[in-house]
Formats: sequence, structure tokens, C-alpha cells
Amino acid sequence: MNKFPKNFWWGAATSGPQSEGRFQKKHANMFDYWYEIEPEAFYDQVGPDTASNFYNSFREDIALMKEVGLNSVRTSIQWSRLIDDLETNTVNPSAVAFYNDVIDTFLEHGIRPIMNLHHFDLPVELYHTYGGWESKHVVDLFAGFAEQCFVHFGDRVKDWITHNEPMVVVDGEYLYQFHYPKLVDGKKAVQVAYHLNLASAKVIQVFKRLGLSAKGGRIGTVLNLTPTYPASENEADLEAARIAELWNNRMFLEPAIFGTFPKELVEWLSHDGVLWEASEEELQIIKENTIDFLGVNFYHPHRVKAPEISPDSVGDWLPDRYYDTYEMPGRRMNIDKGWEIYPKALYDIAISIKENYNNIPWFVSENGMGVSREERFMKDDGIIDDQYRIQFIQEHLDWLAKGIAAGSNCFGYHLWTPIDCWSWSNAYRNRYGLISTNIHTQVKTIKQSGYWFKGFIDQHS
Repeated sequence: MNKFPKNFWWGAATSGPQSEGRFQKKHANMFDYWYEIEPEAFYDQVGPDTASNFYNSFREDIALMKEVGLNSVRTSIQWSRLIDDLETNTVNPSAVAFYNDVIDTFLEHGIRPIMNLHHFDLPVELYHTYGGWESKHVVDLFAGFAEQCFVHFGDRVKDWITHNEPMVVVDGEYLYQFHYPKLVDGKKAVQVAYHLNLASAKVIQVFKRLGLSAKGGRIGTVLNLTPTYPASENEADLEAARIAELWNNRMFLEPAIFGTFPKELVEWLSHDGVLWEASEEELQIIKENTIDFLGVNFYHPHRVKAPEISPDSVGDWLPDRYYDTYEMPGRRMNIDKGWEIYPKALYDIAISIKENYNNIPWFVSENGMGVSREERFMKDDGIIDDQYRIQFIQEHLDWLAKGIAAGSNCFGYHLWTPIDCWSWSNAYRNRYGLISTNIHTQVKTIKQSGYWFKGFIDQHS
């Protein structure tokens, strides 16, 4: 693991809605509202009101991030915090001051801030009024919000992200009912996927219009990308993997990089009568406004097999009627989270980006291990001895280094997450941080993995 590029991003990622808490926000986002109406849906009924208290303790928190060696951190600017009037995109002065202080504090500690614009935290009013990402008007409002971010913070923030894991919005809100509003509507899901792609392109269009590229700025997107592994080389399993790859990866990856949707995807969705509504002008905007770099979130592989039930069966249209999840015998697991551990997938991602996607500059924007009841591993000195996390990071970095050695243009590795943060309906069930959070006292303590990561970075920077 000695071959990492010069100026490699060694960092970690979090988000505004998962770290800041709801303090001083004028608007509720989708998760704020969901917690208001259904607190029992959240683990131990812990909601986003406090999170890890970053709104109040960001200075101390950023100092801890520096102490574990991070040279870069990705977080997000909350639409529901920054904007006062959602229709006119007027800003809240205290929110501008808060994010200015956060950005300046990162820079004072020598940490590069990477700012994301959408991390599942659509203002809920825009869903209740317009249907959220079902609406082209909301797409335009998002571009206006992004413009305010660029104008107020683009002098210091040089690296921007349009969306974090847009596929999760599609799957969670419109297909598989793990995020509010928990619909099952394939046609809406496809339209939302299209609008999220269009929103990313329109934000990039604003970025270009403001001349931020000429001032050293870059803009990208973050996708939860992983190769699709068929259960076998049988024709039916290979076809299942092809469709799963189209839906889960290529639907966002190819418009972002090439500016066009895969022909096979369009044909499939058209055949099934669920293709999005689009104009030629919108498709041209997508074509002309592609990303400068890609962020890849990777946690576990995606293994599929031919569906046991015919895709022609009667019922709601769902993309996974064409493939079933395959659980490989003998797989290695993080049992707490229910996810397979397969570090080699990072190498496969690296090679795929090199060979299929113009070797675009990319970084691992999230990778990590969520473990519950980490106090089980606390030593007498109060430090959590998370050797499992150290091993997980080592193995993934080993495969990533092999991908870089093979010529893949990777410039960074970010863990999820610097400090244990609130995680949607799972709240604090599983912990991911290099730094632990006591959610009752908000006392934060570096874990053994944090000290290890600092030592690793010192050796490889």
C-alpha cells in the first residue's frame, strides 16, 4: 500500500442533516418531518434534532478531525437551513454566517472542505406542495439554491458535489419504502431518477455560468456505485446482472460522465411503459453539463441471480422483478449491519472506471463499517478498540492501491464517517466513526481506528 498519489485526499465524510442537528432551522427536511409524525420508525426513537451537535461544537469537532490526520472532509450545506424563502431562494443570514465559520475553521486546520448540496434532505414543504423531485419546478429551485451556495462560499470551497447517492432517493422513497414518504410507484421512481439527473446538470450549468471552473473550482457527483456480480455464468443470471447494472449504476453514472442515458435503459423502460417525460432542451442540458470528477460510495457488493418469479407477473412495476438478490454461500459478513465484506470490489470499480468511463478522476467518497454496541470493545482507558474497523480499512486500501497501480485515476479515500453521526431511521444503532459520540453527553472520544488512521496517513502522505 505504498503507492498512493501525491496530494492524495485522506479524509472522511458526513452530512449536514446527520451531524448538525435541527438547531435554528426555519424549514424541516424530509427526515425532520418523518420523525415528527412517526418517531417510532427510528431506532430507539432517536431523531435528527441533536444529531452529533455539530451546529454547536463544530470548532471542537473539526479540531478532532485534524487530530486523526484528515486533510479533507466532505459535508453538506442544508437547503432547509440556508434558504429562508424557498420560492425566491433568499438566504438566512445566520445560516450563511454558520457555514462561513465552518468553512473557515476547516481551512484554518488545513482541511480541504468538499461541499455537497443534496444529501436526502429535500425541504419537506417542497414535497408536500409539488411532489418534491417529481417536479421540474423543484429541480429549478434546487439550481437556485446551489447558486446561492456558489455565490456565498465558492471563493473558498473549490470542490462541490451535486447529489449524494441519488439512487437511494429513488429506491427508498418510491420503491422499497425505507424513506419517507414510503411509496411504491415505479413510474414516479423513474421520473424522479430523471429529474435528479437533470438537477445535477442544471447545477453544473450554474457553476459554469458563474465562472467557478476558471477560478480553480470543480464539480462532481457521488454515487453508491458497485459492480454487479452474477450468481453464475448462466445466461439467465448474466441477463439479471445486466439489468441490475443498468438500474443501479448506469442510470446515474452515464449521464453524469457522458451526458446521455444508456440506450438499453431507455429501451427497457420504454418497453415497460414507465419511461420518464423529457424535453429535447432538458436532454441537451444533461449532455452539455457533465461532471469534472466522480465520488464513489462503496460498502458491499451487489450479487444477483435470475428471478424466481417471471418478470411478466401481474403487480406493481419494480425494477427488481428482473433480478433477485443472491447470497453467496461462504460469504464474509458484517453481521451487525447485514452486509457482505468484499474489499476486492474497490479494485473492480477502479478498473471499470479506467476502462469504461474515460478514466475520469475519482475518489472513494465513502467506505466504512457500521458496528452496534461498540462499548463492548471499550478498554480501561475509555478508548474503543475497534480492530475490526482497522482491518476493514486496511483490506480496502490494499485493493484500492492495486487499482491505482493498474492506472486508475483515483485521487482520494474518505471514510464514513469522522465522528459517529445520526443515520436516518437507524439513528445511532450502528456506529461508523473514527471518533465516538456519547449521544447523551455529546462527549467525543477518538477510537483506536482514529489513532491508527493518523499513523497510516503519516506514513503514506
